Amino acid sequence: MEAALDGWFLGLAARFVFLAVLVPYYLNSALTKFDGPFSVADGAYYQIALPAVDAASGDVSAVSFFPWGAMVISGSYGEFILPLLVVAGLFTRITALGMIAFIAVQTLTDILVHQVDAATIGALFDRFPDSVILDQRLLWVFPLLYLAVKGAGFISLDKILRTLWTRSRNRTAMHEKGGRLSPAA
Repeated sequence: MEAALDGWFLGLAARFVFLAVLVPYYLNSALTKFDGPFSVADGAYYQIALPAVDAASGDVSAVSFFPWGAMVISGSYGEFILPLLVVAGLFTRITALGMIAFIAVQTLTDILVHQVDAATIGALFDRFPDSVILDQRLLWVFPLLYLAVKGAGFISLDKILRTLWTRSRNRTAMHEKGGRLSPAA
């Protein structure tokens, strides 16, 4: 069984789990942060950079671009784009690392900015497997960690692009050698 599934199954399964469990969550959350495709909503600042909005007396236009505005814009677009790239298997390793970083920042924002309570945070190695922060997000990170280490596998856009790139390089090498493949090709 291991030989039959090697190279394609676990990467595909990790992306399917991510699609089934987290993509609807992230896309719905991302949609609350936009007034249009190129317009980040004021609500995004309240969700991501609440201390800066409070310091600006609720005036989002008075929030400085560095670091707060840049964080809100990159976080809003990242929440929309990164999950789609993971599912497609495009730039999978770096995208999975980006999603892991996103989940870490999301977690810190929930704990430090929104000040969720201890029961919501939970604890690892306790007898309760249902805390919203530590237990759930550890399970969220696991398929992403697999993808960051092993990649998306044969059934992915990464594989298609790698195949096209290799063919293009082989054609170029063959052309340079007068129609014969070089030993390196």
